[in-house]
Order: sequence, then C-alpha cells, then structure tokens
Amino acid sequence: MDRHVTCCIAGGGPAGMMLGVLLARAGVDVLVLEKHKDFLRDFRGDTIHPSTLRLMEELGWLDEFLKLPHQEVKRLYGQFGETRIKLADFSSLPISTKFIALMPQWDFLDFLAEKGRAYPKFSLRMNAEATDLIHDGGRVSGVKVTTPEGPLTISADLVVAADGRTSTLRKASGLVSENFGAPMDVMWFRLPRLPTDTEETQARFDAGQIFIMLQRGDYWQCAYVIPKGDDAKVRAAGLDAFRKSVGVLLPFEASRADAIADWEHVKLLTVAVDRLNEWARPGLLCIGDAAHAMSPVGGVGINLAVQDAVAAANSLWQPLKEKRLTFDDLKTVQARRDFPTRATQRLQLTVQNRVIAKTLAKTRDVKPPLAFRLFNSLPFLSRIPARLIGLGFRPEHVSDAIRKGNGA
Repeated sequence: MDRHVTCCIAGGGPAGMMLGVLLARAGVDVLVLEKHKDFLRDFRGDTIHPSTLRLMEELGWLDEFLKLPHQEVKRLYGQFGETRIKLADFSSLPISTKFIALMPQWDFLDFLAEKGRAYPKFSLRMNAEATDLIHDGGRVSGVKVTTPEGPLTISADLVVAADGRTSTLRKASGLVSENFGAPMDVMWFRLPRLPTDTEETQARFDAGQIFIMLQRGDYWQCAYVIPKGDDAKVRAAGLDAFRKSVGVLLPFEASRADAIADWEHVKLLTVAVDRLNEWARPGLLCIGDAAHAMSPVGGVGINLAVQDAVAAANSLWQPLKEKRLTFDDLKTVQARRDFPTRATQRLQLTVQNRVIAKTLAKTRDVKPPLAFRLFNSLPFLSRIPARLIGLGFRPEHVSDAIRKGNGA
C-alpha cells in the first residue's frame, strides 16, 4: 500500500467534504479524494438550505460563510397558469437562518476545504479518482486510485463512497439499489439579469411546460423541465425553437432568451431517484447521492447529503479514533438517516407524479392543485413546505464533542 489512513473518502462533494472536515476536527486521520483538479463545475446544486446554514452556525462559521457571494431566498412562488401561489415562507422557521442561500457549489466546497486544512489530520487530494475497492478477509480495506502521476493504493480502516449518483465504489461493492424513476429531465442554462428584474426565485407551470428561475445576482439560473428522455428531441427541433419556447415563459421580454448562444450553454440533468437497500459493507459506507439519488424537487439534494455526513461523523468519529470500528457502527448511520431519506423521496415522488408529470402532459390551461390553492386562502399553510424544504425530516446537529474539537 502507498498510504494508510483511518478514513478514506472518495468524492469531494458536499457529503464527502463535510464528513472529512468533521472527522478531522474530532482528531480522526482522514483523506478526501476528488477526481477533478478543482471544484469549478457549473449547474451543480447551489442551494444551501436553512438546515445546512444552522450547521455552519453550530460550528462557529456562519458569519464568515455568509460573507461569500450569495443570494437569500426567503419565499418561494409558483405561477400555475394565471394563478400565483406563495409555495413556502421561510420567515416562520424556528431558527436564526430563515432563508435559502443560493451560492455556487464551488464556493461552498472551497470554504469547507479551507476549514479542513486548519486541522492537522485532514488531507484533500485533487485529481485523484477512486476506481476500485481493495478487499482483505471479507471486508473492504482500501481503494485503488488513479492520479496524473500514476496509480496509488490507499488502505483505510473505513472507506466512504461519497462519489455521487453514478458512484464507482457503490458499483464495485455490489450493493443493490431500488430505482423509483422520474417523469422528467432538466435543461439548465443562464440568462442575463437586469437591475429592473424581479428579485423573486420562481417556478412557472403552463400546459406542457415547467420553467424555474433562480436569482443569482447578475444572471438567472434557469431550469427548463422536459419529459424524460426528450433532450435529443428538443435539440433536434433547433435552437431557435428552444429560445422561443423559453421566451414565452419569461416574466420579462422574450428576446432575453436570445442570450442562449448555442447548445453548449445548455446542460442536461438526467433526473434519477434511487436508494440503496443497504448502505454499508464491512469497511465501506455509502452516503449522499451514492446512497440515495434525490430528485431536484425542492432542491434538497445537497442538504440531505450534508445531513448524512453529520450523522456519520457523530456516530463514527469515536470508534474510528479509538480503532474499534465495527460493521454495526456503520449500520447505525443508515438506521439514523433511512427515515429522512425515505420520507423526502416519498414527497418528491408525489410531486413528480401528481404535479410535474400531469403538467408536462397538459395541452390546456393549468390550474394549481387543490393543496396549493389553499396556500392563498390560508397563508399560514405555506409554513409546512417551508419546514419540509428548509429543515427536512429529523435534521441533524453537530455533536458537542465535534463542536468542541480542535483537530487533536
């Protein structure tokens, strides 16, 4: 073996970075492997929800974190045909951070990397891709890694697969997942934003079309929702037809869609919703999208991944540090996070099937579902989706031991 660490984490996304930083803060020797040379990739999940902001506060980092460029979303609105609905109002949340922060994911990850480097037992290696598992006596004992300088082998007391929804290590482990399907995919792109534009993050539901706009300062991050598998069909119809389809959905002049210069500026998100039946093998734990791919509904994917990381750190730091980790310890992480994952996916699938699929299939005027119409007549009901989106089911807290940790 080229190196031994107590914990090796494959994947430098939100789950992997958060887990790595928390374990290092508790004094666990940890190595995070990230296959790219940097974190600069566009159209990743950029929504930092109140649950994650509260974790930043618990760690004493919130004020510094909020100095990074971001936009605050305090309410979510939806336009169903001619009817406007306030879908969620985060001002009612029982915490200090009553908003979603829209922040480029690379800034979030760079922030975590900087915090991790303050701890002597934290290591982050970029341009290092975990490609396979190493086994010893019926347990996972390390990973094979590809780097520009050549292959490496890393041995570890625990390997964590946090390498996303197409996880290489999950596939190598033989763990079985259940796929729940999705009726849509999403085409992401940017449009310029003018000072006279609205501040609101909003969603529009029209016959056969769904369009979402996230306010990002000097530009709009836009999501054009299409029926599952229709990306090639949309592109074959031509860029002018796409611009026209987008233009009629804009709350300002349709000509703004002409800023879509070519198809290279339109990125496809293939939506998948799945969940592992078991998240662990002896010596291996999957978290985040590697354990459960989330729908983009509610934008909760990053935050569920971070919650997994906190739960894993709370449960595992001590047995890792004391060199007494067991398979039962790994099972406690799934036991803790299984209900929040299942409940969130159940809600997402309900919205996918009863709202999104029906809207995309519509050929006539769209009306909001009854439950959403009640939000207008009974405004306090918007607190319910705010709670579910903002905090989720069984939100995690950083344990006192990790909060007080200094990396020793």
